[in-house]
Amino acid sequence: MKSVRVHGHFGEYLQGRLGPDGPLCLITVPCRGTGLTARLCSGDRQGACPPERFLRSLGLAGSREIVVCPMSPPGAGTGISTAALIAAARLHGWEGPPGSLMAACVAHEGASDPLAFPRPERLLWASREGRILRRMPALPPHDIVGGYFGPPCATDPGDLAFPDVSDLARSWAAARKLHAFAELASESARRCLQWRGPAGDPTEDLARSLGALGHVIAHTGSARGLIFAKGEVPPAAASALSAAGLTGVLQFGSDDL
Repeated sequence: MKSVRVHGHFGEYLQGRLGPDGPLCLITVPCRGTGLTARLCSGDRQGACPPERFLRSLGLAGSREIVVCPMSPPGAGTGISTAALIAAARLHGWEGPPGSLMAACVAHEGASDPLAFPRPERLLWASREGRILRRMPALPPHDIVGGYFGPPCATDPGDLAFPDVSDLARSWAAARKLHAFAELASESARRCLQWRGPAGDPTEDLARSLGALGHVIAHTGSARGLIFAKGEVPPAAASALSAAGLTGVLQFGSDDL
């Protein structure tokens, strides 16, 4: 039985507007521990029908039911809905370029992370427009340990109420050291939490107490993570996150994909 695995993400290193009236942009955090597996249904099992209009936009015929097994909760900021569309396209024969597939996802959903690209963290992505704004530098190897804090929050494609991060995007393009990237990610998270909430988020305090270089969040969603140099996650990190109220604690590396 044909099946596919689509990796998700774990929030964003950066997300916000490029200027007060500019496009909403982001740099995603790829994560092998999120996403989903999907397979075409066998004759004796019932699944969900993928959206026919989406498949037709890619020139794909048919609409066989599929069974989807997500690896992270909905509304967490891990790209489950986009991953499901990518899986449906691949199960129905899509072999085209990632840019065309992502454009179809954004046209269908109204917003998306660039999960079909092989190195999505190297892209400054216009998430409501489905286009690459700029190629970004490679990040030094690092580890992230994180979990989910607070209620789920689904992405509203019409929601553009995010802070300006144009200065952070410029600095990201010029950064080379991990500590610089980590501080920029932390500042993006701070601005978003100050602008949008929720209040009482423990992520920055956890980063400070555990000696992390910085932290990341899902700017829409519940994913929260701490950034460490490769191999330097302290043994107490997972238990500290759980004690602070984070659920589904996981650890992954930037070089896992």
